[in-house]
Amino acid sequence: MGSVAVGLLVLRVFLGGILIPHGAQKLFGLFGGGGVKGTGAFFEQIGLKPGVALALAAGLAEFVGGILVILGFLTPLAALAIIGTMVVAALVAHVKNGFFATAGGYEYNLALAGMALVLVIAGAGAVSLDAALGLFW
Repeated sequence: MGSVAVGLLVLRVFLGGILIPHGAQKLFGLFGGGGVKGTGAFFEQIGLKPGVALALAAGLAEFVGGILVILGFLTPLAALAIIGTMVVAALVAHVKNGFFATAGGYEYNLALAGMALVLVIAGAGAVSLDAALGLFW
């Protein structure tokens, strides 16, 4: 196993490991999250409507996308869903607060989107279901 394969595996595990609990907050109310209803209400407050449907979409992108990224299955599609979710979050909820996450800025969303973009460009790597099944690159 080469260093690129190991690097992509590590990237996938970290990215998915961060996103799965965030999705679980939105979908199931775990880890202090609001669940679909609470997250939907928050989304409505910041102008995202219909809030519940968009909370479900964001939660699925994070939770299912995170699982798919860790497995390296349908990786470019999962990564694109993650990028879309992070870009919307950055633009709607965080850009007004500036760059730094300590002030509620978009730094965190940008980092996650950048990690996902690497997977869109490079693929999941040799240690992935995509590679085992001959999917993508």
